[in-house]
This record gives sequence, structure tokens and C-alpha cells, in this order.
Amino acid sequence: MSDTDVTPRLWTVHQDREVLLRLSKHGPGHEVPMTVPEFFQQSVKRFGAYPALASKKKGKWDLLSFSQYYEACRKAARALIKLGLRRFHGVGILGFNSKEWFIAYLGAILAGGISVGIYATNSADACQYVIAQAKVDILLVENDLQLKKILSNARHMMQTPLKAIVQYKNPLTENILNLYNWEEFMELGNSIPDIQLDQIMESQKANQCAVVIYTSGTGDYPKGVMLSHDNITWMAGAAAKDCGMSYASERQELVVSYLPLSHIASQMMDVWIPMKTGALIYFAQPDALKGTLLRTLQEVKPTVFLGVPRVWEKMEEKVKESNAKSSKLKKKVFSWARAIGLRTNIKRMLGRQEMSMNYRMAKALVFSRIRSVLGLDHCHSCISGAAPLSQETAEFFLSLDIPVREMYGMTESSGPHTIGTPENYKILSCGKTLSGCKSILHQQTQDGTGEICLWGRHVFMGYLGKEEMTTEAIDEEGWLHSGDLGKLDQEGFLYITGRIKEILITASGENVPPVPIENKVKEKIPIVSNAMLVGDKLKFLGVLLTLKCEVDESGEPLDRLTSEVMKFCRKLGSPSCTVTEILQKRDPLVYKAIQQGINAVNEEAISNAHKIQRWAILAKDFSVLGGELGPTLKFRRYFITQKYKKQIDAMYQ
Repeated sequence: MSDTDVTPRLWTVHQDREVLLRLSKHGPGHEVPMTVPEFFQQSVKRFGAYPALASKKKGKWDLLSFSQYYEACRKAARALIKLGLRRFHGVGILGFNSKEWFIAYLGAILAGGISVGIYATNSADACQYVIAQAKVDILLVENDLQLKKILSNARHMMQTPLKAIVQYKNPLTENILNLYNWEEFMELGNSIPDIQLDQIMESQKANQCAVVIYTSGTGDYPKGVMLSHDNITWMAGAAAKDCGMSYASERQELVVSYLPLSHIASQMMDVWIPMKTGALIYFAQPDALKGTLLRTLQEVKPTVFLGVPRVWEKMEEKVKESNAKSSKLKKKVFSWARAIGLRTNIKRMLGRQEMSMNYRMAKALVFSRIRSVLGLDHCHSCISGAAPLSQETAEFFLSLDIPVREMYGMTESSGPHTIGTPENYKILSCGKTLSGCKSILHQQTQDGTGEICLWGRHVFMGYLGKEEMTTEAIDEEGWLHSGDLGKLDQEGFLYITGRIKEILITASGENVPPVPIENKVKEKIPIVSNAMLVGDKLKFLGVLLTLKCEVDESGEPLDRLTSEVMKFCRKLGSPSCTVTEILQKRDPLVYKAIQQGINAVNEEAISNAHKIQRWAILAKDFSVLGGELGPTLKFRRYFITQKYKKQIDAMYQ
């Protein structure tokens, strides 16, 4: 079926169309659909006087109540209307987490626009792509650095529909038409009557698009995932309930906002679930991931904390580093406590609650102290998302009586699809399917492994402007195909076993399509025969390189370089004739040329996460006989990562 008529169906590729909602007949999933404006108004009615947002100013936390938050968003909405925001057109936001980010994001939806977060690390070209594709009318940038990035490509600026730019932090240094600072922007809509805004808010429907979140595809540019009002508002309630989050009227949850808000995981945890429950959000410093996050956690003491695997790994490193400086006696006590903690928590996973004297002592001597050092003293839910947590890190925290519960989901599922909770927790599992949602494993193998397919009110509307990709993701029966492989145990716990799609997910949760980068490496470095990107679940990207060599009659690669490569080497001044010679003497001229090529590739990267940090030359080219290539000469990625594990590990030491 094509998306040419206007009759609502389960998917669309147009941002101004409606879709059918996947309502259940009863139980979870049958709740009355709600728009974001209705959702926000309900929140204000319940939690109006409670603090909602906390920003650091001159060493003190400046608080904004839910009522003040809502009024600020209405003010921003009126300003956007004044600037000419058109219905279903985008409002882009480029910058680090802040109250201005939240206010602009929600103001855009109240005003009838579509909110579009743009990664602060995106290149100028990647930003321009999003601005054009999402039909962004008004763009908000954090500072002069981001503004200069946008203005750096005047030719592209002429092709985008931008009506105005707002710089919401730091004094303006540019003097261009339709550029405003935050204070000017917030006063622009004073002439727009409240009734005009109210009419726009009331005209919105739960099955229409509210936000577009960009996620990496297999091409050069990301895909725009369209999420409806119902996707967001329903998911916020379902996730809050399954995560066991309290409502402010009982006990106010505290959350630290620090992960990029352009990502669905942090957006759901920082914006939408807190709106549902009346939680208080503290904004971390922009350099949070460079070292200040721990200080913020110690000060705020969040009750819920979401970290990507790399954040948990850094915390693990911090604890181990601190223990290494301890006395011999403290080291022994630490090891003893960890053994007790692991044993006790494994029994808990099996449903046996034990509070032995040894456990109580370990808690008093070690566990409580570690939680305090990490700022997790009051944290009842420690969550890991965006990429799989390693067994080593998961077991480390479990041994310290800090179960880190994993969640599994996609941007296309509005965030989590399965969640580990205190009642439903198994190490290395992503928990159980969210209440009101369904999971099936498509084309299961004998061992029970299959492609994870999802159903529920959280399944996205479609990819903006990309019909073929949308119909690949959503089948004729409406199931969302994840491209991920998994298993379900007898109790319904999900375990991720691999991926069908060729996407690397780094430890920080960044999705990186490898093929375009690999092709650029071969383009920039003509002596390279094969380039295979690595970095799945790891800190950064690395690449395995093979050089062009002669082959024998069977197609087996030889050690001798091709004449083309030798010619290249001679131009550099290198006498090398074989791969062995280059590797044994780490030929400085060849290595320098390769690094220059890698630098050239990195200059074209759409974000820092897409840059190659390390590389290694392999002794032999890939081949079918060697097992690296399949019959159609496609990489057998899993085989290659296992075969060259030693070389890959060396890049990350």
C-alpha cells in the first residue's frame, strides 16, 4: 500500500497526516488518547505548585514550578506564532539540556508545530539536512558556536525555509536579520491573544505528529522518526507505572538531565515521564560527561538515574580507582563485601529474599559508602539504556548491591519496549515487555532466537518522507520489525543476542551506520582494499584496514602489494613491497599517509560519534577462503570481529 490517500492508517510518511491508534479493547492500552497540550494541562492541574525545573545560577539552584513552566511554554508558543511558525512545520533546537531547551520544545508543540531536537555535535551539513527535511521554520541555538555552525554554509541557508533564529544563551555577537536573544524572543508574542493559542491547542489530535526524532539509518543521513501525541503521552504513563515511579503527591522523584535530549531515551526520562509524575528535573552542567556529572549527582541525589553503558563504565572505573588507593585491609573488606553482594543479589533474582548478618555488615561498611560516593544514596531505580551493558559492568554493580536494570527499545517505539524492574530483574536481561505492549520473535531458529517485533500504542507513525523505509520497518499487520535478534525465556524476560541490521551502537548509545564511513575510508586512502568499522558497545570507533595485494589462482590474498600500491609507496618515498614490511617496521611514511586519510574522513563526519579514533592494518586481505567475506563478498562482520579480536582489543587498551 502507498501513502497517497488521506484516510488514516497505521503509518504515514507525511508530518501533517493522521494515523490509526493501536487501542486495546480493555486493560493497559485502552486508556483515553491525549494530546501533549492536554497532558501538560493535566500535569499543571495536579502539580502546579511543585518545583519542575532546577537550573544552576551562581552556585545556587533556581527553581521553576509546574505552573511557571507551563506559562513560560505558552509565552514561547505565542512568540513562535508571531515569528510565522506554520502548522505541522518544525522548530529546531540545537544545544545542551536546559530550561530554555524544554520551554522551546514544548512551546513548539503548543503552537501547533513539530519539535525537532538536533544533536549539538552534528556537523553543519547534518544540521542543514535536518532543518530542510523537517521543514524547520524557526531554529533555536544555544550559543555563538552553534550559530556560527549554522551560518557557515550560506548556500544551504538560502535553500532552507528558516524564518528566524533564536540564540538562547550568551550575548549575541552576530548582527543579522531575524536573529533574537532569549529575552527578545520571549517578549515577541505579547500581541498574540491567549484565545488564539488556545484554539490552536484545542485543534490538535492525539493521532497527529508532535515530534520528529532523528536516528541513524543505513545511508549518509539520519531518518526522521515521527512520534504522535499519543505515542508520547501514552508511553510516559506506561513507562512511569512499570518503572515504579512515584507521583509528586506521594514523593517527588528527582532526575538529573544530562544525556542529549535529541535522543528518545533521555527525552522520555527527562521531559515526558516527569510531566506525568510531577518529578523535579535538575540540569547538569554542559561538561557533565567530561567529569562534572558525579559532582551534580552527589549534590542532587536523584531517585531515578538513567545512564548509557559508557556512563556506568566510567562510574565503575571511578570506584575501582578509589579502591586501588585504599589500604590492604580496606581492599580485603571491599572484596569480601562484593562477594556477599553478588551472592545475595543472585538469590534475590531467583526470588529468595535474604538479609544475613554478613549482608547487613557489608551494606554498612561498603555498599552505603559507594552509593554515597556515586550520588546514588536515594536512587531506587538505576537504569541502563541505548546500548547493551557488558556482563563485567553489570556484575560489578550487582556485587555492590546496585542492580542496574536494562531497558530495551527504539526511537521507533517511543523509548522503552521492555523494562527491568525491582520485581522483574535478571542480570543481562532487558526485562519484560511493557504493560499494554506485545512482543513476538519473527522467524525463530531452533534455539529460540528470532527478530524482535513490537506492537503497541508506542509504535511510531513512520519515517518522515521515506515510504520504502517505513514499509520495511512496519509490516502489513502493523508489527514493528526491530532488526534486532533476541530470545525470550520461559518467564518472559528478553535477551538481546545480536542485530540483523548493520548498525553499530557505541557505549554512549550513538547509532552509527558503518557502510558510508567504510566507503569514505577506501575513497580517501586508495591503497586500502577493505575497511571494516568496529565500535559496537565500545567507547569510540575503530577501523580494521587491509591493503591491496596480489592474489593467487584460487583467490587467496598474497603478501605482495599490488603495483598500484607500490607506486603509491614510492611517491611517498617508501621502499616497502609487502604488507609484512609495512607492519614490521611500522613504515612511518605509509602510516602517516593512512592517518592523513583518516583525518580527511573525520572532517566529513556528521558528528563526533562518527569519527574514527583508532585503526589497525591486518596482515592479510579479506577473502571468501579466509572466511571474512560471504559468497556475495559482503562482510561477515561477526566472524571478522571474532577472528581479529586481538587486534580490536589492542585498539581499545
